[in-house]
Amino acid sequence: MTGGGAGSPRPAGAADQQSYDVPPGPRGNPLLMTMRFMRKRGPLIRDAHATYGDTFSVQILPGPRTLVIHSDPADVKEIFAADPAQFHAGEGNAILKPVMGEHSLLLTDDAEHQRGRKLLMPAFTGPAMRSYRPLVEGLAKEAVQGWHDGQRLVTLDAMNAITLEVILQVVFGVTDEERLSVLRPKVTRIVDIDAGILLSWIFPRLRRIPPWRGFFTNLREVDDLLYAEIRERRAEHVRDGLEGRDDVLSRLLLAGEGDAEALADAELRDQLVTLLLAGHETTASALSWTLHELGQDPVLLARATRAADEGDETFLEACLKEAMRLHPIIDFVARSLQSDQVVAGRRLPRGTTVTPSIMLSHSRESSFADAHAFRPDRFLDGEVMAGTWIPFGGGVRRCIGAAFSLMEGTVVLREVLQRFEVHTEKPTGPRLRNITNVPDDKAPVVLRAR
Repeated sequence: MTGGGAGSPRPAGAADQQSYDVPPGPRGNPLLMTMRFMRKRGPLIRDAHATYGDTFSVQILPGPRTLVIHSDPADVKEIFAADPAQFHAGEGNAILKPVMGEHSLLLTDDAEHQRGRKLLMPAFTGPAMRSYRPLVEGLAKEAVQGWHDGQRLVTLDAMNAITLEVILQVVFGVTDEERLSVLRPKVTRIVDIDAGILLSWIFPRLRRIPPWRGFFTNLREVDDLLYAEIRERRAEHVRDGLEGRDDVLSRLLLAGEGDAEALADAELRDQLVTLLLAGHETTASALSWTLHELGQDPVLLARATRAADEGDETFLEACLKEAMRLHPIIDFVARSLQSDQVVAGRRLPRGTTVTPSIMLSHSRESSFADAHAFRPDRFLDGEVMAGTWIPFGGGVRRCIGAAFSLMEGTVVLREVLQRFEVHTEKPTGPRLRNITNVPDDKAPVVLRAR
């Protein structure tokens, strides 16, 4: 059974019938299904798609709640274009609240979300991107200069190290080495978790016992360090001003200054942790996959190397985008219905979570010819149609940090390829770590100095 996406997209409006049309899907013990969804989501979704078609449902805890998975481009477009007051993205991401906090831009809806997005937007404009770029270049250059000819580089670990420095120094604005040495292992511990830890985000009682207790103890310690940094930065602003600072935190402190809408300390903390979780390992994984794919194809590697030498970042960005298409880092988007709605021709009840599948959308042959091949040129020749490449979501809730991520990834990729050729040891598949898909073996490559 498919999602009825053929033809022009249908507007998502209030339903006027009494019966519901929730599509079928795999069923079983809710706890076991939840664990499967958290640990083996890729096989679960692909198997369900093969059995039920473009639209199917899955039931997971808490609740259980019903997720209706969509992959037809017309259906995905319909969901992204729907009224955000009735299709709540924040509520759809509620599982993240114990870590990201109630003020996170990913977890708010309606007026609160609009206010938060308005205050964060100045930190992600074109001029802001240009001011961050030299900082990112310096961090990438410093990291790559420490590598050597013949080295076996575990790319996921190496890229995580670079993107962590970007988060700490470019986003948080921490440059003192003593503070960085304290923050690095604690921040890494937040990200480097098994999917089983996510159970404590659903069942709060688990937070009292190991290993979940240790995770939240570490999170509180990171919070203390972030609040101390925020207080010190505010004092610095009062004393000396922040105009000379180019980090994201300083820009957020200046946002709405003198206005009742200015961000409070708790809001700043939540946005910083959101930027950490949404922008650290996601970008690192995209870079790791890109190097993994280039290392398997001498022709594409040679083109990317020339592009790096010539400053042609268009092709380098296309390589990143193709890696993010072929290996989706985050594999779905969620919207929680606030009232009964007709979505893709189906009447769904209030409380249903409609879920565009990034993974299935990116693997459709009708959208991406030869979808299982790594072909960066598809992003240069006009082949990719709007609404089919959705690693950053879509509509009014599209990721605010998308431009930052692509800038960072392109800069790092250029720095690597200007100094080394990379040769992939062997093909690898994905593994779900926390909420991101990463290379199962961390994608090691062998470096050859140029």
